[in-house]
Amino acid sequence: MVVTVRLLAHAGFQIKAGNKIVYLDYEEHGKASEKADLILVTHSHPDHCDPSKIKIVRKEGTIVIAPADCASKIGGNVKTLKPGEETTVDGVMVKAVDAYNYKRFRSPGNPFHPKGFGVGYLITVEGKTVYHAGDTDFIPEMRQVGRVDVALLPTGDTYTMDNAEAALAAVAINPRTVIPMHRWNTNSEEFKKKVEANSKVNVLILREGEEYRIP
Repeated sequence: MVVTVRLLAHAGFQIKAGNKIVYLDYEEHGKASEKADLILVTHSHPDHCDPSKIKIVRKEGTIVIAPADCASKIGGNVKTLKPGEETTVDGVMVKAVDAYNYKRFRSPGNPFHPKGFGVGYLITVEGKTVYHAGDTDFIPEMRQVGRVDVALLPTGDTYTMDNAEAALAAVAINPRTVIPMHRWNTNSEEFKKKVEANSKVNVLILREGEEYRIP
């Protein structure tokens, strides 16, 4: 069965496998109409947790997985996974992993994304694994995520890894393909050159609305 990954906007993606539809961090600038079987939210910042957009693609029976502080914003039944926990929804396996800052701070000692605030996700469907890193620096836990077909890594700096750090993370994770996200105005070609000069990882730069078919 074909598995596709579509960039919606910013850090928002759709994963589609047959008639299964998964959304990750679907936010205000993303455009999608298909109803979701599963919705994943990495953390409660509004550019990742957008209840108005979630409402559009939510249907009866949609499973929503998000950190606990997102639940009151989203409403309804929301499941929370802590790093290391996993669940399976209609054949889609979801595992939460760590995502946090240790070098980017709102004020001294106050990181933008402290450890325990948000998560990343490993999503496995039809034997393909997609890693959505969430908002994070290049953290040691990335070296233990295991086999990944597609890694979605933030590269925008300020709140997350920049191109250079994300390239180091890509090489360490060693996925088959990496797609930069949360890019702001950074030059993704710089990220691509750094990764491909130091690994055999394929770097794919998607425009909003474009999709990648996982081989």
